[in-house]
Amino acid sequence: MNMPTRLLAAAAAVAMLTVLSCAPARADTAWQAHHPRREQINNRLLRQQLRIRREVREGELTPAQAARLRRADWRTRILERRMARRNGGYITRRQQLRLNRRENHISRRIGR
Repeated sequence: MNMPTRLLAAAAAVAMLTVLSCAPARADTAWQAHHPRREQINNRLLRQQLRIRREVREGELTPAQAARLRRADWRTRILERRMARRNGGYITRRQQLRLNRRENHISRRIGR
């Protein structure tokens, strides 16, 4: 990666971490209040992306491994959107559990 790309990636990571660390416990928007299961899944996907980025930076994951993990997370995000579309914008408890199981599997692959 060239220097400007690295700087941009670092700035984006810092911005996301700042947002995550300063977020209050309550829902910030009406969407978050009405879709707490979707918010939980999407926040988890974001945290895992940050973990993947950190592991690559620290040399624990190769870029190819990171690409596979990002692709798996992307598939989970697409599945979450499909589930929500079928249910009028919401996901059920059972669907949330299914998505969390997928994320648990991906998370274990990140932390090796």
